[in-house]
Amino acid sequence: MANFLSSFLPLLFLLFISSDFPKSFSSYQTVKTFIFRVDSESKPSIFPTHYHWYTSEFAEPTRILHVYDTVFHGFSAVVTETHAASLSNHPSVLAVFEDRRRELHTTRSPQFLGLRNQHGLWSDSDYGSDVIIGVFDTGIWPERRSFSDTNLGPIPARWKGVCQTGAKFVAKNCNRKLIGARFFSKGHEAAAGLGGPIAGINETIEFMSPRDADGHGTHTASTAAGRHSFRASMEGYAAGIAKGVAPKARLAVYKVCWKNSGCFDSDILAAFDGAVNDGVDVISISIGGGDGISSPYYLDPIAIGAYGAVSRGVFVSSSAGNDGPNLMSVTNLAPWLVTVGAGTIDRNFPADVILGDGRRLNGVSLYSGEQLKGKMYPLVYPGKSGVLSASLCMENSLDPSVVKGKIVICDRGSSPRVAKGLVVQKAGGVGMILANGVSNGEGLVGDAHILPACALGSDEGDAVKSYVSSSANPTATIDFKGTVIGIKPAPVVASFTGRGPNGLNPEILKPDLIAPGVNILAAWTDAVGPTGLDSDQRKTEFNILSGTSMACPHVSGAAALLKSAHPDWSPAAIRSAMMTTASITDNKNQPMIDEATGKQSTPYDFGAGHLNLDRAMDPGLIYDITNNDYENFLCAIGYNPKLVQVVTRSPAVCPMKKPLPENLNYPSIAALFSTTSRGPTSKTFIRTVTNVGQANAVYVAKIEAPKGVRVTVKPVELVFTPAVKKRSFFVTITADSKHLVVDDSGAVFGSLSWTDGNKHVVRSPIVVTQLDPL
Repeated sequence: MANFLSSFLPLLFLLFISSDFPKSFSSYQTVKTFIFRVDSESKPSIFPTHYHWYTSEFAEPTRILHVYDTVFHGFSAVVTETHAASLSNHPSVLAVFEDRRRELHTTRSPQFLGLRNQHGLWSDSDYGSDVIIGVFDTGIWPERRSFSDTNLGPIPARWKGVCQTGAKFVAKNCNRKLIGARFFSKGHEAAAGLGGPIAGINETIEFMSPRDADGHGTHTASTAAGRHSFRASMEGYAAGIAKGVAPKARLAVYKVCWKNSGCFDSDILAAFDGAVNDGVDVISISIGGGDGISSPYYLDPIAIGAYGAVSRGVFVSSSAGNDGPNLMSVTNLAPWLVTVGAGTIDRNFPADVILGDGRRLNGVSLYSGEQLKGKMYPLVYPGKSGVLSASLCMENSLDPSVVKGKIVICDRGSSPRVAKGLVVQKAGGVGMILANGVSNGEGLVGDAHILPACALGSDEGDAVKSYVSSSANPTATIDFKGTVIGIKPAPVVASFTGRGPNGLNPEILKPDLIAPGVNILAAWTDAVGPTGLDSDQRKTEFNILSGTSMACPHVSGAAALLKSAHPDWSPAAIRSAMMTTASITDNKNQPMIDEATGKQSTPYDFGAGHLNLDRAMDPGLIYDITNNDYENFLCAIGYNPKLVQVVTRSPAVCPMKKPLPENLNYPSIAALFSTTSRGPTSKTFIRTVTNVGQANAVYVAKIEAPKGVRVTVKPVELVFTPAVKKRSFFVTITADSKHLVVDDSGAVFGSLSWTDGNKHVVRSPIVVTQLDPL
């Protein structure tokens, strides 16, 4: 193991920031923050605590940032590369990895999940009032109505957390709703102290406390568990009652992300440690790798921290990332994490661009200022010059003499959508048309623009540009239509949502499911305006945002309701209930569409489907997974016992016969066939279901085989009695690689459903794909 790590460490060192430390510490050495995974059992008995051991044997006290003792055993410290490399050879050190920076995956949605007041899930669970959701994000704006504790009972007695005070955050900012708040900045501050691209925490725009200077954390917390707020809207858009998915659940916030500077692994890991010790039931983490590359689990603190939580019964919901529609763009891939993609809801904010020739092009906007009132303005496309920065309306790229008094067409990409509007405004433009390129396709999200502006899909964007180039005197205006509900079709898979296949272990289908993540109304900070731009002085109680960041807390809130109604269910059982009851059709009763292509979407886009909470309450059967199952999975993917221990904290004993990763008891099935195999080949999977419905039940298998593939199930009938609650079955998938016709994503899709002929349909997606052997 030590040799493996020493060979691996130089690669790690190349990845991240470096700078020279003062000579007193080291003449030529680069210092960085490293996270050390230590075998806690090997602490010599002469040391009263692990901290004493670490400070005497591994690093000076002033160099240690965090000590981890719950989800992870070890510490993070600022040391030289040489020191880290020598520690990696210490017999008690299982792994060493460098601290990395992560990024955030930035009012009708509860109804759209099938949640109606006073029946089904909401009334059954007393709205989740005994459940505690921990949100890892940018903090919280505690004064918002969404976090009121009116009519809530006492704080659950098992709660052990604290209300950490700091800048503009006092103990009374916590209440019976917001029962805990902490902030974690040591990893961030250490990175800033080393020079390089990371700036320190700027206390003129940020709070050294749990208070939210960014808005993202307030938004995700209120999406999961905001109280009913009447007369809610964002500058008049999406008016109505705002409420979270679990309005009575308690909130604990863990501020790990800082304004304009991301979130550091060492701080995230400390938050996992704190949250599990504090007693949260659900963790919501809308954060992921900022680089689109998924590290193996033993080098991924989100995966390791989440395993520590899940193995103790805490449900962890994470976002799938916003790098779609590219294949294999999904992040947060560990099988114990619930990975949530984003779909649209049946509400939109249409705006039309009206061209001088009378054509109307349909777009989207959340602009709420002075209207253009039908007046036609000259239209200009700065990108016609061929200068890329001008086509993207980057800072200082527009010539005022060209754009003054005109509506300006800007291409999407490279800079924030709202920032382009500011550039146009500074150059004297009166409005903006934001045109999608091919990569975003027809995927649109609303923005609270600071000048009259409208986003158009790539087809309409091309139409506007060709109108400008073919017309001697092009003109246009923008007509803002406000809020429209009852949009069909919905949900549609959001173009930006991270897609499968799973880049680490394609035997596990990711994402797991999708939830509302486009144009979501939720609470907002008072520290910045709705665009987040420094120059935006507007204040708003609510804001409308899009991203898998918004989808993840819907699932966190849903998990709180399910946990409240079924306290004995494991995190895997709760995920199984959500996945096997998820819907794959839209509100026109057609298969869900992919916003990026306009075509039918697949399980690589939506996993098991779109969250349907009413049905998840009573799934009939569940696929449960134990800690031992996860350990066997890690053995199956080739981890040696020491690497397994890095993730699971306890020395692993891998089975004599190497298990197969695809036999993890997951609620979906992915079959990989080699492209080189001759003739038909078969793969057999084993799964076990647990009956959580009526004690006496008979379920029959219903197969939708992927095109060109044979699927058989044995037995085809599962009989449950009060004495027999678990049943196992085999699924055999036969494919002829030579004659298999796969779709654009390189796979074919089907499903296996167990139905009791009554009301339960327990559905699992089947994915069959071809892989070239490595």
